[in-house]
Amino acid sequence: MTRIRTLALAAAISFGAVSAALADEPGPDWMSAEQVKENVLKSGYTGVAEIKAEKDHWRGEGIKNGQKMEFFADPKSGALVIEKPVVE
Repeated sequence: MTRIRTLALAAAISFGAVSAALADEPGPDWMSAEQVKENVLKSGYTGVAEIKAEKDHWRGEGIKNGQKMEFFADPKSGALVIEKPVVE
């Protein structure tokens, strides 16, 4: 019984790691991170520190109007859908 539990736990951990890795990969029809960065800069950001793929959007941080902001961008159009100040 212990061996079965160990194997089941190992399988669950492996599946979870694979799922997490796949969730952070841009889809085949997504804009590139560089294209999204260009759109973000055109939207008034003066700097973009990071952009990364998440489940169904791009997420990033940058500076807008002198304030550190977090943003979420549509993966296909690059349009900003959420912008909020980073609270530190």
